[in-house]
Amino acid sequence: MRAVAQRVRRARVVVGGEVVAEMGEGLLALVGVARGDADDDARALAERLVHLRVFDDENGVMNRSLADVAGTLGVVSQFTLLGDCRKGRRPSWNEAAPPPEAEPLLAALVDRARSLGAPVVTGRFRAEMDVELVNAGPVTLLLDTRRVF
Repeated sequence: MRAVAQRVRRARVVVGGEVVAEMGEGLLALVGVARGDADDDARALAERLVHLRVFDDENGVMNRSLADVAGTLGVVSQFTLLGDCRKGRRPSWNEAAPPPEAEPLLAALVDRARSLGAPVVTGRFRAEMDVELVNAGPVTLLLDTRRVF
């Protein structure tokens, strides 16, 4: 699984003019599921997101996690994170898991994050979404359970 995690002051997801998710301080994670990903990937990514130390402590050092600051985790499905742009002008989506494989893994990630005590909001799987956010810092990190980067 791959994620772009952004520390946010606030974020919201809109589908067809309807706000389907809204959050204050926390992490917004755009998440792509790769072919071959499994429940272990979902658990590992959830744990990484909840415990990633990217929030300032009293000395202004990024030393606190989402759990430490009682922040919210936003999870938005984004298969395009698995796009391969190395050849030609059109990305290849061959590495992205098909929807019937991806959706349960995203649900497993959300369930694991909630079991760790994080409030979680989500976008709508396979919907055309407008994602609005205020990136705090800015802090943006790339995560991959296969440790590609």
